[in-house]
Amino acid sequence: MAGLLTMLKKKTEPITCSAVIVAAGSARRMEGIDKILAMLGELPVLVHTLYAFQDCPDVQEVVVVTRGELLPEVGRLCKEYALDKVTKVIVGGSERIHSVYAGLQEVNPKADLIAIHDGARPFVTQQILRETIDKAKKTGAAAPAIPLIDTIKRAEDGLTVETVDRSQLWAVQTPQVFEGGLIRAALEKAEGDGENLTDDCAAVERLGMKVSLTAGSRENIKITTPFDLVLGEAILEARSKGEL
Repeated sequence: MAGLLTMLKKKTEPITCSAVIVAAGSARRMEGIDKILAMLGELPVLVHTLYAFQDCPDVQEVVVVTRGELLPEVGRLCKEYALDKVTKVIVGGSERIHSVYAGLQEVNPKADLIAIHDGARPFVTQQILRETIDKAKKTGAAAPAIPLIDTIKRAEDGLTVETVDRSQLWAVQTPQVFEGGLIRAALEKAEGDGENLTDDCAAVERLGMKVSLTAGSRENIKITTPFDLVLGEAILEARSKGEL
């Protein structure tokens, strides 16, 4: 099933892709700032993120998963900024895996592919979206990633134990795109097993499935700390000047 979508679909029948945007985190490291509603340039972080999917012709619908107290505000933003691909805004769970699973229940059950993306990752490009979706069409599971550039140490009790070979280490980003039935089955099993996964690729890897990596970008940052907002402003300015 997974990875055979282009073979199973009729040539005249397009492959459909739904997106789940996860924006239900508690923002513990943001010093009281709600990261998805924080202003980045003239727009909230979440609006930047949703515009990327709004503008992507390969994505047909978007489901946003957020915290209960943010439902009215997120719904208002979707209307104010004419984000008409957003079909539902729903409440997530206490952990990311629960929020993703909740989103999977609300997307079109007939969607061939499902893209899962961090709501606080506002700089995803159309190229990353297109390449990751295209790879998932062929292999059933794909995610953008960048090679690690720092020296990596393994330590115990504050003391270095070894230097880890970084040549095979990658930092995985989102969107992570999967064949619909595969990610549903993987998340259902992970939830049933009580796994608290922070990465959706890990859910399908638990089933023995390999995930294809596509080219990510160092601009595709996740807003996690106040410093990331400063970095985000710099990315916005550089893009406006055509430097990125």
